[in-house]
Amino acid sequence: MVRKSTDTKEKLLDAFDTLLDESGFSGATLDAVAAKAGVSKGGLLYHFGSKAELIKGSLDRLDRLVEEDVESMESAGDRLHLYYLETSAEIGTPLDRSLIAASCLAQENEEAKTALRKTREAWFNALNDHLGDADLAMTIQLIGDGMYFNQNFGLSQDEALAHVKNVLTRLGL
Repeated sequence: MVRKSTDTKEKLLDAFDTLLDESGFSGATLDAVAAKAGVSKGGLLYHFGSKAELIKGSLDRLDRLVEEDVESMESAGDRLHLYYLETSAEIGTPLDRSLIAASCLAQENEEAKTALRKTREAWFNALNDHLGDADLAMTIQLIGDGMYFNQNFGLSQDEALAHVKNVLTRLGL
């Protein structure tokens, strides 16, 4: 079977994002990305001519994944805020890996900081449009942030989501 160009690009972006998480910005060299992806350096350069293009590709993918996530939130209807909270602590997903990569990049790159701000704004806007209350939308988003943080650092409590849902139920949500 012939591998599609987009498959190779995704494989390279996966390798780049993984290396950012494992080795930081300085460890995610072109040579390391090519080796991790199992692609020649020439193959990498065919798709991404520089590290800057890899960064752009990674951030573009984050934007695409966030758009898809917001669409999924919106398709949850009256459960939009619960969908957001239920998926906030998911780790190992393509969106999670892209968020981690963007967070690593944000230490050195303004575009990554902008992409993360745009991500938060997209989620906030969906929550706010659904709830009609900016304070409540921000509170839900911050709870989701805490759940994500705890899950990524192995601090999660299995019953945390149940506690949050109990409070939301008392608030009529």
